[in-house]
Amino acid sequence: MSTLPHSFKRIRLNLARSKEFPTGSSRHGYEFVAPLDGEGHIDVALWRAHRDHCRVRRFWQNEDDEVGLLDHKAGGPHGRWVFDYDPQVDDDDESGYRFGAHVFRPGEYVSIRGNDGEMHTYQVASVEPAV
Repeated sequence: MSTLPHSFKRIRLNLARSKEFPTGSSRHGYEFVAPLDGEGHIDVALWRAHRDHCRVRRFWQNEDDEVGLLDHKAGGPHGRWVFDYDPQVDDDDESGYRFGAHVFRPGEYVSIRGNDGEMHTYQVASVEPAV
């Protein structure tokens, strides 16, 4: 059993305030594992070396959890980060808006386009060592 570098973090995103959820929701969101550099950005080189360990769990109240991988797709100057639940199909990917530029620290906000095409905002609830 190999040990992941200490820069691997378990990041929890909770749904931020929205029309449907005026106070946000800790019952709707994501938990994923990713390597972060010293500034809190996703470290692409470490991700490449350990991509099989970069997993995601989507949790949504009253629905079954979805489990997949954090993936980096080609496109644009920096590519794009997606949560991929089935590598055989592309239409299930949920893409993080500018994930490569975002800092993952508690209190920060990120946006994710769901497989339904809708963009939702999430707050980084926690960033802890991945065990």
